[in-house]
Amino acid sequence: MVSNNLGSFELTDVSVTYGSETAVAGVTMHIPAESVTALIGPSGCGKSTLLRCLNRMNDEIGNVTIEGKLLLDGVDIYDSRAVDPVELRKRVGQVFQKPNPFPMTIFDNVAYGPRTHGVKKKSELDQIVEESLRRAALWKEVKDLLKKHAFELSGGQQQRLCIARALATEPEVLLMDEPASSLDPISTQQIEDTIATLKESVTIVIVTHNMQQAARVSDQTAFMLRDSMERPASLVEMGETRMMFTNPSDKRTEEYITGRFG
Repeated sequence: MVSNNLGSFELTDVSVTYGSETAVAGVTMHIPAESVTALIGPSGCGKSTLLRCLNRMNDEIGNVTIEGKLLLDGVDIYDSRAVDPVELRKRVGQVFQKPNPFPMTIFDNVAYGPRTHGVKKKSELDQIVEESLRRAALWKEVKDLLKKHAFELSGGQQQRLCIARALATEPEVLLMDEPASSLDPISTQQIEDTIATLKESVTIVIVTHNMQQAARVSDQTAFMLRDSMERPASLVEMGETRMMFTNPSDKRTEEYITGRFG
């Protein structure tokens, strides 16, 4: 894929409130294009909540209020006049913690998004499916099995199929919520290798509890924390991954990364 240098996020004082409870407060960060940003922190510190803000998946929950500014390529994604959530999710795809292929063939899984957005010609769909599977490092394994039901694939293959499905709409950004947490070490390595290749053309934001994984795959890391149940989660610090893991600015970051809590 040719670099388009799109997919840069600017978050300014972002807060997320469910009903009357503020879950995440005051997050300001820059997510640069065509890089990997890791969100780390203990369970319940707002990582997945913040991730879902980036493609407005929190809209589907209901009774959620988002405050602050979230700009994608300079445009406020919560400006209803400028951004359609459906179109936004085409530009900002997502891969979830557990593989969730649709109950259909391998081919139809990958072709689902393009078909939804109006691609009808078989030759175009064939090309999109092959390219997406290649980018997800799955083509060689399934090129002769495209009519096979997706549920017949292994867990690791299913997750790479979900990556291919997300890539089929040519997103600028790919959100990954612990994409390898349920996979074996070999499948995890395949996912990480895929991430390393994809970042040349797609911005990736990954939530992970695996510190070694964050250190391996990310260019920058954001550490989030909820100091107590009475206070909302917040961003403690964010920086270049190597520096975050060797010389963090905040003592809490060092304590978390070295396993003293969390």
